[in-house]
Amino acid sequence: MTTQQSVLVLDPSGAGHHAEHRALREGGAATRVDVLGVQAWSVSDPALLKQLLTSPDVSKDGRAHWPAFGEVVATWPLALWVAVENMFTAYGANHRKLRRLVAPAFSARRIVAIQPAVEEIVTRLVDRIADLPAGEPVDLRQELAYPLPIAVIGHLMGVPEDRRERFRALVDGVFDTTLSQAEAQTNTARLYEVLDQLIAAKRETPGDDMTSLLITARDDEEDGSGLSPEELRDTLLLMISAGYETTVNVIDQAVHTLLTRPDQLALVRKGEAGWDDVVEETLRHEPAVKHLPLRYAVTDIPLPDGRTIARGEAILASYAAANRHPDWHEDADTFDATRTVKEHLAFGHGVHFCLGAPLARMEVVLALRSLFDRFPDIRLADPERDLPPVPSLISNGHQRLPVLLHAAGPSDRQAADPVPGQRRQPNMPGS
Repeated sequence: MTTQQSVLVLDPSGAGHHAEHRALREGGAATRVDVLGVQAWSVSDPALLKQLLTSPDVSKDGRAHWPAFGEVVATWPLALWVAVENMFTAYGANHRKLRRLVAPAFSARRIVAIQPAVEEIVTRLVDRIADLPAGEPVDLRQELAYPLPIAVIGHLMGVPEDRRERFRALVDGVFDTTLSQAEAQTNTARLYEVLDQLIAAKRETPGDDMTSLLITARDDEEDGSGLSPEELRDTLLLMISAGYETTVNVIDQAVHTLLTRPDQLALVRKGEAGWDDVVEETLRHEPAVKHLPLRYAVTDIPLPDGRTIARGEAILASYAAANRHPDWHEDADTFDATRTVKEHLAFGHGVHFCLGAPLARMEVVLALRSLFDRFPDIRLADPERDLPPVPSLISNGHQRLPVLLHAAGPSDRQAADPVPGQRRQPNMPGS
């Protein structure tokens, strides 16, 4: 039996998300929420969430298991998140088929093989950062967190360098939950246009990349195991967007955390914690994805407090709130790279666990090691200022990450406060 409960309206701008996540946990294992006008059950209890993520009673196929699907996709700004035809929204045998086709791109052997290319990209980016004007703030989200993942996934997928920037801007739009329905539809149409162009180019001139391999799978219709045209395009969308946006945020959050918690950086420098530890704790403490829409109840699902998620109701996996649940981690709001229990849900759980997790981890470790080795005196350009979040209830990062790369000299200190009592406004690239 479902009892009346107030509905928490999630902020599409992403502001104040920690307070919002506390409110979700205080609401019980599952809380009724409004996601841009669509009601769902936000699950923030880690035990319940892991149970639902592995249960056949929960589906990601809205067409089959969400009665509101047809009405919602016509008007909802996040329609793309529930309407794509790839393994993100697949259920059962269809999900297994799609995952089997994509899995080779992220095999352990392929990750090892791609590491030298990733190291080369990291070195090139850090060299470029070192050549920027001395003493000026550097936006590390723009100069490192953005270009590294898009270059890596572009290399893996065979996206030409001159098309990667456009992909990046359009993928950013997919995660921006402040867009209107019309703006989101326009962004989706443009994204599909560049995906169709990529498919056409790779069909004409195949390469040693995952896009070409998926096109081969699409064109192999003899046994009925090939991809449909929609599945091919949406699978490319999933791989490029998931391989890019989430890694951007992990790099961003890890650097910001170390610069605001020098004690944690000191642990790494003294060898008491490793870069792997920093990455795992970042994934727990500030995961790249806060909420992931949507899943659906295939049957009535009883909750621990006696309420019921009714068949056909939508479910929102609230990973960030679950990661800081006090029943899972002691002192959960504190970042601790030496934490013994390193479990988290940043990459999901169960059959939909992110295939690209090993690649993302490798990218972030290499980026952090190179950055902090090259710039041992790196610091935030304005440590007293709160950095605005990216405008999203899904994505978890900062709009900018301005830093100073070197120790402050007399000229730096003078520039930091040219007028007594007046705070300097950072002169960030692109502002």
